[in-house]
Amino acid sequence: MEPVKITNFDLYDIVLYGEQEEIQSLDVLELEGWVRTNRDSGSIGFIEFNDGTYFRSVQLVYSEKSKNHDLLTSLKTGSAIRVIGKLILTPENKQPFEIHVEDCELEGDVADDYPLQKKRHSFEFLREVAHVRPRANTFQAVFRLRSVLSFAIHEFFQSNGFIYVHTPLITTNDGEGAGNVFDVVTHDTEDPNSFYGRRVNLTVTGQLHVEPFALAFRNVYTFGPTFRAEHSNTIRHASEFWMIEPEMAFADLDDNMQVIEDCIKYCINYVLAACPDEMEFFNTVIDKTLIERLNHIVESEFKKMTYTEAIEILQKAAKDGYPFENKNIFWGLDLQSEHERYLTEKVVKGPLFLINYPREIKAFYMRENDDGKTVAACDLLVPVVGELVGGSQREERYEVLLEKMKKLGNNKELDWYLDTRRYGGCKHSGFGIGFDRLLMYITGMQNIRDVQAYPRTSKTIKY
Repeated sequence: MEPVKITNFDLYDIVLYGEQEEIQSLDVLELEGWVRTNRDSGSIGFIEFNDGTYFRSVQLVYSEKSKNHDLLTSLKTGSAIRVIGKLILTPENKQPFEIHVEDCELEGDVADDYPLQKKRHSFEFLREVAHVRPRANTFQAVFRLRSVLSFAIHEFFQSNGFIYVHTPLITTNDGEGAGNVFDVVTHDTEDPNSFYGRRVNLTVTGQLHVEPFALAFRNVYTFGPTFRAEHSNTIRHASEFWMIEPEMAFADLDDNMQVIEDCIKYCINYVLAACPDEMEFFNTVIDKTLIERLNHIVESEFKKMTYTEAIEILQKAAKDGYPFENKNIFWGLDLQSEHERYLTEKVVKGPLFLINYPREIKAFYMRENDDGKTVAACDLLVPVVGELVGGSQREERYEVLLEKMKKLGNNKELDWYLDTRRYGGCKHSGFGIGFDRLLMYITGMQNIRDVQAYPRTSKTIKY
C-alpha cells in the first residue's frame, strides 16, 4: 500500500475530530520533520517528532524490527527525517495516537555543536541563537501565536469595514515630535542626503500618513514596522517594532475608546479559541494566571477616569504610605508604569481608560479641550503591564493646529498635513497599539526581545 503523506496538524485533526472511516483510511503514513528528542531503551525507542505544522508533537515508536534501526537509535536532536510508519490509536494514554516506525530516512544530520539540547535553556541564551530558537517549545508557541494574532488584527478591522493602507517607512517627519529618528542616507560621502535631496528618516508612526485616507475611506488602518532611535535597554523597548494604527472619520473620543475595547476583546477571544494548546502552554510554563486574567479583561467593562482624578487618587495613596518609587506626584506628571498599575490593579481592579491628559505631555495633533489645559487623549491601562493602547481625538481645527505646530517649529515640514484640515476636514480619532507589547500581554512573555524574531535594540545587532 502506498503511504499517505500527512502533516502533524492533519493527523491530529483527523484522529481527534474525523469520522471513523477517515481515521481507518490512515494506515501507512509518511511524515517529514525534525527530531525533538530521541530516547532509545534497547528493545524499543521513542522519538518526539514535529514538522512545524502543529504545536503538539507526534510520538514515533521504533524497535529492532524497524528498517534502519541503527540509524533510528543514532538520530540526534534537530535531525531532519522522513518516516514511514503505521498509525496506532492509544486513547488510554496521554497521547491519542502514536506512529510505529517501519522505515526512516535521514534528510539532514545535525552537527555536534547544535545549541538546542534536551534541557531548559535560558531566554538570554536563546536570544544569542535567534536563528535556531524557533525550534524551542516556547518560541514555537510565541511565533505561532504572533502569526495568529496578526491575522486576528486584520480580521477585526476588515470585518468592520476598515481599509488597510500601506504607509511609507521613509519619511521627512518624526510624527511624535520627540526627535528620536533613524536617518536614511546613501553611501555618497560628499552628500549622504543626495538621493532625496533632503534629510529623511525611518518612520516612527504611520498615523500622519494614514489620516488623509480616513478623509477618503472613513475608516482605515495601517499595520507595519516603525522605528525609534532611543538608547533604551528596558524589557519593553526595541528600536524596530510593529504598530497597529486605525483612524476613523466622524468619530470622537468616546467612539475611539469603544473601538479600542472591541478590538482588544476580539483579539483575546480569537487567540484563546484558535490557539488552545499554545495558550495552555503559556499558562503552565510562563504565567499561571494568564488565561484567568485574559478572561477577566474580556468579561470586564472598561472603566473611564480623567487624568485629574487619577492624580488626586495617586497623591492620596502616596500620602497614605503606598510604596511608589516615584512619590513626587503632581498635575502634569507623565505617569510611570507603577502609577498606571496602581490605578488599574488597586483602584478599579480591571481595565481602565485614562482620559484628558495635560496638553504639554501629549502630541501636537491631539484635540485641545475647552479648558485650555487638557487634550482629548485616552490611554488604555490594564493590570500587570499598565499602558497597552494610546489614542486621541485629533485636532481638526485648522487655526488651533497651526498655532500648536508653529510653537514646535515644524509647520513647514507638514504643510500637507495642515491641508487635510482645509480640504473637507472633519472630526476624527485614532489610536495606536504596539503589536509586540500586545503579544507580550497575551502570552505573558516579559521581554520584547522574546516576541520578535530578530530583535533590534541599542548597541547590539547580530543578525
